[in-house]
Amino acid sequence: MHKLILATFLIFGGTLSAMADDIIKIPTDKSVAEALDALEAAVGNAGATVFARVDHAAGAEKVGTPIPANQVLIFGNPALGTPAMQIDPRAGLFLPLKVQAYQDADGQVWLAYEDPKETMDELDEVENSPVIDKMRGALAKLTAAAAQ
Repeated sequence: MHKLILATFLIFGGTLSAMADDIIKIPTDKSVAEALDALEAAVGNAGATVFARVDHAAGAEKVGTPIPANQVLIFGNPALGTPAMQIDPRAGLFLPLKVQAYQDADGQVWLAYEDPKETMDELDEVENSPVIDKMRGALAKLTAAAAQ
C-alpha cells in the first residue's frame, strides 16, 4: 500500500497527504500531557504494558527548535502481539503499538495512530488475521477513553 501511494505521488505529482489516510485521528479537549496521562491509565487498566513515553517537544526544546506539545506512548500486550509474530516474525517491526498526542497549528489536540491493518499490509497473513481486528478495536477503545 505504501509503495503504491509513493508511486502514485511520483507518477502523477500528487501530494504526500494521501499517506495520512492510514492515520486515525481523534480530537480531544485535553492538553497533550493530560491526554497521554489518560491513555497511559487506560492502557494499564486494560492489562497492557507501557514501554516508553517520548516527549518530542522536550527534545526539540533541547536543540533550540521549539514545537507545539507532542508526545508518543509506546505500549503493547503479548496476547495481541505474539499471535501476529507467530504468523510472520516481521510483524515485530511494527510492534509494540504507539499513539501520538499532539497539538496542531490551530491549538487543537489530537490522538493519532496508524491503522494496524495498513501498517502491516505487506504481511498478508497478518493483515488478514483476526488479531488485526483485535488490535484495531483495542486502539479505538483506548484512544476514545483517553480523549474523553
